[in-house]
Amino acid sequence: MPYREQLPIDKGFDNSFALMTEGYKYITNRRERFGRDMFETRLLGGQKAICFAGKDAAKVFYNEEKIMRKGAAPKRIRQTIFGEKAIQTMDGASHKHRKALFMSLMSHESLEDVVNITRNEYDNFILKWEGMERVVLFEESKQLLTSIACKWAGVPLHKNEMKQRANELAALFDSAAAFGPRHWRGRQARNSSERWIKHMIEQIRSGNMEVQEGTALHEIAFYRDTSGNLLNSQIAAVEVINILRPIVAIAVYIAFCALALHDYPEQMNKIKEKDDAYDEMFVQEVRRYYPFFPFAAARVRRDFLWNGHDFKKGNLVLLDIYGTNHHPDIWERPWEFNPDRFTDRNDDPFDFLPQGGGDYHKGHRCPGEWLTIEVMKVTVDTFTRKMEYEVPKQNLNYSMTRMPSLPKSRFVMTNVKRKL
Repeated sequence: MPYREQLPIDKGFDNSFALMTEGYKYITNRRERFGRDMFETRLLGGQKAICFAGKDAAKVFYNEEKIMRKGAAPKRIRQTIFGEKAIQTMDGASHKHRKALFMSLMSHESLEDVVNITRNEYDNFILKWEGMERVVLFEESKQLLTSIACKWAGVPLHKNEMKQRANELAALFDSAAAFGPRHWRGRQARNSSERWIKHMIEQIRSGNMEVQEGTALHEIAFYRDTSGNLLNSQIAAVEVINILRPIVAIAVYIAFCALALHDYPEQMNKIKEKDDAYDEMFVQEVRRYYPFFPFAAARVRRDFLWNGHDFKKGNLVLLDIYGTNHHPDIWERPWEFNPDRFTDRNDDPFDFLPQGGGDYHKGHRCPGEWLTIEVMKVTVDTFTRKMEYEVPKQNLNYSMTRMPSLPKSRFVMTNVKRKL
C-alpha cells in the first residue's frame, strides 16, 4: 500500500480572511505551528487547499503534468493584476506558444536597450529631484519606470499623461490583495489602461498608427495564436499591460533597495569598492530578503500522491514563495541580510523564487525576471555611484500583512545631488 498520513489542518470553514490579514506570514505561521512544510486549509468560499513550501514543494508545484494554472486565479486577481485570459491563466500548448512571444522580447540586445533607457531616465529624474525639496522615492519610481516601460515596449506616452498611467499601472499590482476602495481603484485602473492600449492595437492594425517592429507593442499587436489567428484586441491589450505592469512593479524593489542601503550602510561601501558582480549579489539578496510575491496559486491537474498526501484533481494549491525564500533548509541564517550568500551560488529554478520558479521557456516563471535584475542593477549603481542624498527621519517600517509591502513612508529622500 502507498504510504499516506494525515495532514495538519488549519480549522475553519473559510480562512480567506486570515490569509489576507496575515499576508506574507499566513503559510509560514502555520508551518511553524504544525512543524510541517505542508498543511490543509479552506479558502475562497470553503474550497479545500493545500499549502506548502520548500524546494521539493516547488518542484511539484511547477510540474505541469500534475499542477495547472487554469481556474486557479480568483476573479479579483484577474480583474486587477493579471487581466482576463492573460498568459498567467493558461496551460499546455497555448501557454507555451504565447510564452515564446514573451521570451522573444528578452533577447540580449533587448536587455541592453532597457539598461540604456534606464540610465537615461535616471539622468533625467536626478535633474528633476535636484530641484525638489522632498523626493518620495516610491511615487517617483512609478513614473520613472512607466517612462522606461513605455519607451522600451514602443508605447507612446505623452508627458501630460505620465502620472495618470503610472498610477493606473501601479494600482493593478497594489490592489489585488486589497479590499474596499483600494481594490476598486485597481478595477478602475484595469478598465482605463485596457481601453488605452486596446485603442492603440486597433489603430496599429488599421494602419493609422506606426510602431517600431520588434517592440512589445508591435509583436503583440501582430502575434498569432496556435490557430493562426490574431489575438482579440482586448486580449492583446491585456498582454501589453502584462509587459508594462511588471516593470512598474519594480518600484517596490527600488524602495527596498534604498531601504537596504540605509539599514545596512556597510553595503554602500562594499558596492562602491567592488565590481558589477557584487551589484548583482546585492540585488538578488534584496529580492530574496524583502517581501514581494507572498505565494503562487494553482490547481491539481490529476490525482497523485506526494509525501504521503493525496492531491485530488481540482484542489487548490498554494506555494509559499516568501517562506521558500526564507526556508532554513535552503538558506543559512535566512533572516539576515547578506548578499555574500550569492557568491558562486549555483542557479536552481526551485529554491529561489522571488518571481516564480521552474523553467522560463516552458513554465510559469516570470519572463521579465532578467529585465527586473538589470533595472535594479542600474538603480543600485545610480544610488551609490551617481548621486548623493539624505534620508530624513521617517517611518521606514514595512508591514508583513499589506500586500505588496512597502516602507510606510514610501522612502523619502532630501538634498538629492548628482555626483560629479
